[in-house]
Formats: sequence, C-alpha cells, structure tokens
Amino acid sequence: MSGQPRRIRLKPWLLAQINSGKYPGLHWLNQERRLFRIPWRHATRHMPTLEEENTIFKAWALETGKYQEGVDEPDPAKWKANLRCALNKSREFGLHYDGTKDTPVQPYKIYEVCDQSVNGDPSSYSAYPSRVDVPFTSTIADGYNPTHHNPPMNLLRDVVHNNPSGSAPMTSHLSQPSTGPSAGSLTEFPSHSAIKVEQAQYPCGGLPNGLGMETGVIPPPLLQDVVTHSVGPPAMVDSPMQEVPVQAENQVHPCISELLSSPHMLPLTDLDIKFQYRGRTAGSLTVSNPQGCRLYYGNLAPTPEQVELFGPVTLQQVLFPGTAEIQNEKQRFYTDHLLDVMDRGLILEIRGQDIYAIRLCQCKVFWSGPGVAEQGPPNPMEREMKIKVFSLNNFLHGLILYQKGEAPTPPPFEIYFCFGEDWPDRKPKEKKLIVVQVVPVVARILTEMFSGELSWSTDSIRLQISNPDLKDQTVEQFKELHRLLQSQNAHHTWAQNIH
Repeated sequence: MSGQPRRIRLKPWLLAQINSGKYPGLHWLNQERRLFRIPWRHATRHMPTLEEENTIFKAWALETGKYQEGVDEPDPAKWKANLRCALNKSREFGLHYDGTKDTPVQPYKIYEVCDQSVNGDPSSYSAYPSRVDVPFTSTIADGYNPTHHNPPMNLLRDVVHNNPSGSAPMTSHLSQPSTGPSAGSLTEFPSHSAIKVEQAQYPCGGLPNGLGMETGVIPPPLLQDVVTHSVGPPAMVDSPMQEVPVQAENQVHPCISELLSSPHMLPLTDLDIKFQYRGRTAGSLTVSNPQGCRLYYGNLAPTPEQVELFGPVTLQQVLFPGTAEIQNEKQRFYTDHLLDVMDRGLILEIRGQDIYAIRLCQCKVFWSGPGVAEQGPPNPMEREMKIKVFSLNNFLHGLILYQKGEAPTPPPFEIYFCFGEDWPDRKPKEKKLIVVQVVPVVARILTEMFSGELSWSTDSIRLQISNPDLKDQTVEQFKELHRLLQSQNAHHTWAQNIH
C-alpha cells in the first residue's frame, strides 16, 4: 500500500524539476520559460524499463506519496496517469501540442505555463482557442447534426433530485475536456497488455466538443484518488494505538452534487473497451473520441476515398491484439482465422448519447447488452446495418427507478460482441474465441456512484493500526470473556422463557 498521500502544489514543484535538468527530455523550449517539452512514451503496467525508472512521472508519484520504493509494485502507466490528471486539473498549465496524436506518433507533449491571478479570477486565464469540428463524411452518419443531440440534462437532474445528499460520494478525477485522438490515429496493442489511451487537452481550459458539451475524462485506476487532490487530505482521529483517517462528509457531498448538477463534466462519450480471447484479457483501453471508433485487424487504414469500405477517417482506429501470447495452438489457429477476416472491422458510432454498432467485416458478429438478455437465442448483426446498442436516456430512466426503489437492481450497461461464434448461447463468454466488452464510462461511474462502491474504494480509506502489545492482548481477553458472559446470559434468559 502506498504511503499517506500528501498535498503538493504542482506548479512550483514541476518548474523546479524542469530547471533541475535531472530528467532526460524534460526541458524549456523558449527563453521566456512559458513552453516546456515532456517525454510521453507509452508505459505498460508491467515492470518498468530502465528508461521508465528515471522519469518525471515516477518523481511525482514519489513526491505525492502515491508510490513508495520497495513497498509498492512499480506501475509506470499509473505514474503517468497521476501526473496527467494533475496537469489536466490545473489551471496553471495547458496542453500546447500532443505529439502522441500525430501520424507518425511523436513521443512527447508540449505544455504551456498559464497566467493565473492571485485571487483565481477566471478572466485572467488564457482565452480558449477556437475549434473546428470535423463532420462525418460517411453515409453511416448521414443527416447527423450535433446540435440536435444535447445531453439529457433533465434526466441527470432527476438523478440528483433522488439522491440530494450524495450518500455515495463520487471519488474521481475530473480532467479538462478532451477532443479525442486525431483523425485516423491508430491504437495498437502489444499482446496481453492493458493500455490507457491519452486524451488531447485544450490549453488552460475546456471547450465544447462536437456534441455541444464538454467531455471530462475519468481514468478508472484513479477514481479513488480525488480525496487527496480535490477536497484535501483526510482528517485524522488521534489515538495512542491507532490512527484512522475519516473522510469528512461535508467535504465529499458537494463533489457528487456539483458533478451531477453539471452533467457536461461527465465523460459522456468515453468508452472502456476490453478484448478477451477465451476469457483472458488480451488488451484494454479507453476511447475518448466523441465520434466513436473502429475495431479492426490488419494493415488497411481508412482514407477519405474509402469511407464505404472502412468508415469515416474521423473515428479512432483500434487494432485487435495479436495472438502471439496464446499458448494453445488450436486456439491460436482459429483465432487467427477469425482475425484474418476482420479487415473492415466493427464501427462503434456515438450519436448524441446513443451508441450504435455497424458490422463491416466478413466475420460474423453477435451481441448482447441492455435489452438483449444473455439467456436468449443468438443475436446476430446484419452486415452494414446500424444497430443501437446503448441509450443513455434509457439507462438514466432505469437508474432513477432504482434510486426510487422501484427497480431491484441498477440498469445494465455492459455490451458484449462475440466474433465468429453464436452468442448468446449455452456456452459462457469465457469459452468464446474473441469477445469484446464495451462499457459506456458515464454509465459505469453513475452506477458505482449510486451503489456506493466508489465510497468504499480500498485506496480512499487507509487504516493505520499499531501491532498489539501485552496490554492490547489483555484487553482482547477481557473482550472475549465479556462476549462469553453475554452469550451465557442470553442462553439463560431464553431457557427461563421456555419454562
């Protein structure tokens, strides 16, 4: 377990690190010291390389107490996510250039040090840059007008109304709004890896995206860390033999109510995607492109001239993981056979707050999700037919019913696509060669929020109890004797009542 997190001001610390010259690739780009470059290579959650050992990301994790050398398992991906979250939240820094979204990829980002007045007057922040939205050019999205699809604000406010106290605190990092990857950008998996796709950010503030709303990004591994960054460190109950951090309720409740009363802060278009090969996770990522993505395998990237074949170039391009890590030869053979006919892929299109799936590939695709029970018959997708697989309005309606006690469980939101085999059928998902799980991030967050799961994150409560000494052992013996006495008295009273 990491040490007690500490509140550290990002700006003075980071500027000092840039000036120190200790970290390769981290340096100023101009004499005014307004722009600086920071290396931004892909980091996995496996053991760090020598190059990943001496990074500004690890230094920030050490400085904030999120990582203890020799105690915690090294996690370069989480180190990077921690600093990215801090930069995104800070009004003192803005993303000037994101090389990870370029083609070919440039493994660095350029940040700008932004002016901020002493009293935090928003008028002193850098002006928001203009933005040009890129419309779909495919017939798949014909007639789509982003201005016609506003977020279901009324339903979100109903959710707030049914939980005014915020009994399940929302513990999450809310970053600045993102634009998603650039057109035609490619995400490729090394075998059996977990990948978090970074999001491009606007400098010193957020901009409405093409859907007429802002898209906040909430990285799943960091959902529990908001306590130490947003509302200050937890209060401590002092005791000679134990220290138990207690989260002050009046600090957390505004977080949930503020979040839900401002639905534009939610990641309304983010998708968590997980690839599973016979039950084993081969790769995972979060897609933050507000238009959606294309899942495919092969070497054929989309072009503006081939929209009918591969879909719009504005979609994020996500490559299926390879099969090199599959040990069973037969499984690898059949999986490769299916992947070989996935060149055109499967499109996940976001239109308003609904998610549509379009099968382009030769490989047959079956699916289950909200409204399609896994106990039913196989549910195939017709080729080049658009199918609505998720509706945020329907989900919010179900969540309101659950909050009112009119539904026994929260509404389902997970979507499963099975490639090349019947689904649903009597076989479990874990026996299927290729299954892709798609989770609308906003639905997952709201479900966790109102079921109380987030408030009991193992990282949000840090119990600190001393090892028992002789006196503690004596007290434990007295407690045991007291329990035995109570049990005997209860038994005696019960026997008297019978007679």
